[in-house]
Amino acid sequence: MQRRKFLKNAATTSAAFTIVPSFVLGKNHVPPSDTLYMAAFGAGGRGGGVIRGLAETGKVKFVAFCDVDERRAQQTYEAFPDAKQYKDFRKVYKKHLKDIDAIAVATPDHTHATIALPFMREKKHAYVEKPLTHNIHEARLMTKVAAENGIVTQMGNQGASSDDSRIAREWVESGVIGNVHTIECWTNRPVWPQGVPVPTVKQNVPKGLDWDLWLGPAAMRNYNDAYLPFKWRGWWDFGTGALGDMGCHIMETPFSVLDLGYPTEAEASCTTVWVGDFVEADYSPSCPPSSKIHLKFEHPTHGDIQLNWYDGGIMPDLPDELKDGEIVGNRDGGTIMYGDKGILVCDTYSQNARLLPSDMMDLYKSPEPKYPRVPGSMGGHIANFVEGCLTGVETSSNFAKAGPLTETVLMGNLAVKAYQYKVLKEGKKVGDWDPFEYPGRRKLLWDGENMKITNYDKANEWVSRAYRKGWELT
Repeated sequence: MQRRKFLKNAATTSAAFTIVPSFVLGKNHVPPSDTLYMAAFGAGGRGGGVIRGLAETGKVKFVAFCDVDERRAQQTYEAFPDAKQYKDFRKVYKKHLKDIDAIAVATPDHTHATIALPFMREKKHAYVEKPLTHNIHEARLMTKVAAENGIVTQMGNQGASSDDSRIAREWVESGVIGNVHTIECWTNRPVWPQGVPVPTVKQNVPKGLDWDLWLGPAAMRNYNDAYLPFKWRGWWDFGTGALGDMGCHIMETPFSVLDLGYPTEAEASCTTVWVGDFVEADYSPSCPPSSKIHLKFEHPTHGDIQLNWYDGGIMPDLPDELKDGEIVGNRDGGTIMYGDKGILVCDTYSQNARLLPSDMMDLYKSPEPKYPRVPGSMGGHIANFVEGCLTGVETSSNFAKAGPLTETVLMGNLAVKAYQYKVLKEGKKVGDWDPFEYPGRRKLLWDGENMKITNYDKANEWVSRAYRKGWELT
C-alpha cells in the first residue's frame, strides 16, 4: 500500500489512534506528533510512579501495561483503563511491537535486561529504572545494543537531571577544590532485611501473582513472602543490595563530575552474622547487613582517585572543615569529594551542592553555566526522556553513561560477593569454631575493557549469572 494512501486510511478509519504514531512512518527518533506511544513493564510500586511521571508530561499514550502481580498493578490499571493489560512481557512483544515507540521498565533488577533487550533490538526507545541491570555483562550488553540501534535511552537515576549535578561539575572544572583524590559516598540503605537465612517454608502463591514469571531468569524455588513485595532487593538472585539500590543515585555525582570510567581495583569488608556463640552464619544468598567498599580509578587529570562506599549505618569520617552543627549529606546519604584545595559536598541525588569550609560559599564566584539545565531539574528526568524521543534532545542518563555507571556500581558488588564467599576448611563442618576459609578477601584487579577480574578467577562467575532454561539472554 502506498504511504500516502495508508496514512489517509489510518486517519479516517482508526478511532484508536487519532494521532499517527511514529511507527507508521517507519521512524524511531521523531514521531510526527507530540505523542509518544509506550508500553510499561512493572505497573505497581516504583513502576506506578514511573507511569504517573510519564503521564504527567501530557505527551504519552499507553498502549499496554505488563505486571506479573495484578494486586500491585490494580491502582494503575484503574487509572488508565484504555491500556491493554498483560502478565507476560513476551505477549506485549508479540501483539504490540508495531504499536509502540518506546518502553519503560520498572521491574525487579533481575528482569530489566530480559525485558528491555528484545524491544531495544527492534529500535524501541527505553527508559529503565536503576540500576540499569542485575550484572555487569547485562549492563555492557544494554549499552552496546542501545548504541547499535541509535535509540533514545534513560536510566531512572533522577539526580542526573538535577541542576546541582551540573553545578558541581562546573565548580570542579573551575579548579576551586583542585585535583580530587578521595570520594566518600554513603547511604542509609538497606531499609529491608539483609544478612538473613534462605526461607524454607513453602507458602501459597498469592492470588493474582504469577510466581514463575516473577522469577524469570532466576532459578525456580518455592514462594515465600521473605522475597516480596520489596524485600527482593536484599537477595542476590533478584536484587543488588544497598549499593545497587542507591549507588546509581549517589555515585552519579562524582561519576558525572569527573567522568570516572571503569574502576581498576575493588575491595570490600562486610558485617559478619552470628547465629550462636562463636557460630558464624552462612547466609551468602542474602546481601550483607552492611558493607564498606573501596574502588580505585586512574584519572588522566586528577591522578589516582579512591572512592569509598558505606552502607547499613556505616558512615565516613566527618571532614575537619565541618563547623559544629553543620552536617554532610541528608537522611538518605550523600557524597564528599576531597580535593587538594577544598571539599565539595552533595546530598543524595546530587542535591544541595556546596563547598567546605562553608565560608567558601561566600567568597567563591560560580562560573557561568556551561552545561545545559534540564527543565524541571530532577523532577524533569522522565520528561527529559520523553523529549529525547520526540525532539532528539540529549538525555541526562543515556545508556552510554548509565551503562558504565551501573558497571562501576556492580563492580563494588563483585567485591562484596568475593568477601562473602567461603569454603569449609578440611575436617571442619558448619557450626564448628572458625570453620571457613575466605579466598575472595583480597583486592580485586579489574580489566574494565575486557570485563574481567585478572587476579581471582572465581569472581568472574559473578560478572554474569546462570539463566534459567528458556530465559537466556541472546
